[in-house]
Amino acid sequence: MSDYWPSPWPCEDGGPTRRQTPRGGGGLGIGLGDRLEVTHRLAPLVTMAVLREPGEVFLLRHSAGDGAFSLVERLDPVTLGPLATSPELRGGPLWPGGLAAHANGSLYVVFGRHGHRLDDDLHVVASRRLPRAAPYNSFVVLPDGALVTKDFAGSRPGVPVAPTDRRPCELVVLEPERLEIVATLELPEPSIARLSSDAAAVYVVGDTSLLRVRWDGSSLRLDEDFRATYRTLAGQTYGWDCVLAAGAAWFLDNGDGSERYTGTLRGQGISTAPLHLVRVDVSSGAVTTAEVCGRPGGIVANPPVVDERRRIVVGYDSGNGVIAAFDLGADAELTAKWRRDQDHASHLLLFPDTGELLTGDYDPARHAEQAVVLDIATGTELARSDTGSTVQSVLFPTPGFGRDCYTCSFTGISRLSVTSDRAAGP
Repeated sequence: MSDYWPSPWPCEDGGPTRRQTPRGGGGLGIGLGDRLEVTHRLAPLVTMAVLREPGEVFLLRHSAGDGAFSLVERLDPVTLGPLATSPELRGGPLWPGGLAAHANGSLYVVFGRHGHRLDDDLHVVASRRLPRAAPYNSFVVLPDGALVTKDFAGSRPGVPVAPTDRRPCELVVLEPERLEIVATLELPEPSIARLSSDAAAVYVVGDTSLLRVRWDGSSLRLDEDFRATYRTLAGQTYGWDCVLAAGAAWFLDNGDGSERYTGTLRGQGISTAPLHLVRVDVSSGAVTTAEVCGRPGGIVANPPVVDERRRIVVGYDSGNGVIAAFDLGADAELTAKWRRDQDHASHLLLFPDTGELLTGDYDPARHAEQAVVLDIATGTELARSDTGSTVQSVLFPTPGFGRDCYTCSFTGISRLSVTSDRAAGP
C-alpha cells in the first residue's frame, strides 16, 4: 500500500510535508498582457479542493454548529458546478477538517469527531467515530496507507478555551480499510496546528514545543530526544502548521486569537510580542526565528512557504497585513529579502518551476478578496483579480490541470485561469 493518489494535488497543501507545491506540472506562466479570468461559485462553508484523475476535482464543505456535518462534491473543473454529491457525513463540533485522495482509490474525510471513507462515486464505504468529544482538524496519510489524526485544542468562535484549560492532544491512527483505530498516543501538551509528516515521522506543533512521533507500523512512539521549545518570549503565543523542507520544520507563531476572525484577521491579533517565522532544525532541534514585521498584534492561522530551489522563505502577519520574504543562507541564516503591505491570510500556493506565488489580499472597504500572483524572487506583482469572495480566505488553494488554480473561502470556490489581452499575431 502507499499513501496518496498520484495526482498534482491529492490533499491539502499538496502533501503531508505541507510544501504547498504541486506534484509535477508547470506554473501559471503569467506574461506581459496576461490576466486572471475568474469563475466564482457561491458555496457556503467550503474548506478545500483536491485533485485525483485529470479533470477530477473534489470539494469538501460542511454545515455549521456543534452538530455539523460535512459533504464532498465532485465538480466540473471549469464551471465549478457539482456533478455528484456525497450523503451528509456525520461530523460533530465545528472546525474545518480535511479531505484526501488515497493511493487505494478512496477519498477520506476527517471532520468534527468522525472519519469517513468514500468510493469514487462518493458512496460511504466506512465511518468511524473518533475518541474525543472535540473537532479533529484533518489528518495525514503515512507511507503504509494508515491515517493519523488528532483533536483540536484551541478556541473556536463562541467556544473560548483559556490557555490554562487546554488539554494535551491525542494522536489516533486509523487503518484505511474499515477505519479501525489501531493505535493512540497522548501527547505531552496541547496542539492547535494541523499535523505534518515526512516518511513515518509525524511532526506536531504544540502550544510551546515542536514534537516528533515515530510510527513503526503498529504503534506510535514519542521521540524523547527531540522536543524543540519555540515559545521563549513574553507575549508570544502558539504556532500553526509546519512545513517540512530544507532540513527543517518551518512555521509561524502568534496564532492565539484566530477565533476572533470577523471575515478578516486584520486587527484581530492579541499577542504582544512580534510575530515570527520559526525554523526548527530536524536533526538538532535548534530553533531560530525572524520577525515578520516587528509589530505587536500579529496573528496567523496558517503556514509559511519554503522555495527550496531559490532558497527563499515567505511568511506573513495577517493581523498587521504584511508579507515578508527571507533569503535562506547556507548556514540557515535568514536575511530579509522583500516585504509588502498586503492583507493575506490563507495557505499559500507556490509554482516552483516559474517562481509564481499565489497569495490573497482582502479589501475590507469593498468586502472583497483578491487573488494576487507574486514573483517569489522579487515580490513583484504579476497579476491580480477579485475572486468573488466577500470574506478573507483563511483556507486552502489548489492548482488546476493547466494554467489555472482554485481558491476557497467560507463563501465559495473560485477558478482562476490565465488569459491574454494581447492581440493575436498575424
